[in-house]
Amino acid sequence: MAINIENYNAIRKELDAKNVQLVAVSKVKPIEDILALYDLGQRDFGENYVQELVDKNANITNKSINWHFIGHLQTNKVKYIANFVHLIHSVDSLKLLQEINKQGKKSNRVINCLLQVFIATEETKYGLSENELIDILNEVNFGNLPNISIKGLMGMASFTEDLARVRQEFQNLYKIKSKYPQLQILSMGMSQDYKIGKEEGSNMVRIGSLLFGERNSK
Repeated sequence: MAINIENYNAIRKELDAKNVQLVAVSKVKPIEDILALYDLGQRDFGENYVQELVDKNANITNKSINWHFIGHLQTNKVKYIANFVHLIHSVDSLKLLQEINKQGKKSNRVINCLLQVFIATEETKYGLSENELIDILNEVNFGNLPNISIKGLMGMASFTEDLARVRQEFQNLYKIKSKYPQLQILSMGMSQDYKIGKEEGSNMVRIGSLLFGERNSK
């Protein structure tokens, strides 16, 4: 078993004290490791790849797992996860949101989503500008997307050792989120920066390597 039980228990205790939800990022990790964390009480797991998520959902039965899709999602792959995904974190365009709504209607369910806001200085990161965010929220408010529910915002800070910059980026996202009190979730922080995210108002973090160990690239 490759999971770090000591880290898991310590992180859960730390996060629970601040009412911060833990999403265990299980991408490219075996089902055995997921079930080991499940047995410790973890219910929320995050995956980056559609096919891997579909396969794991099909092979883990009789478990009450909440699957989070946290990777970049292509519109043509929404249909594969629409009937079971608990929360899609990475909605970065109105086109994608419209497709999620379409597939939600086909599956006869309302799909929970987070809007990903661009806060980093790296061009490789995805996300909405604040103006695009406003346009999408207006579209939702008009009732044009009845099969999606916007639960909050998500952001990824720059991958840097400059922690002051990371903190500033998280602060910027918190300020944006504060304009929309109807949104419940602010998801920011991963293994390397979740403590800063927690300090700056995050109530959901995505942690992988601290729980499962370093992963091989896929």
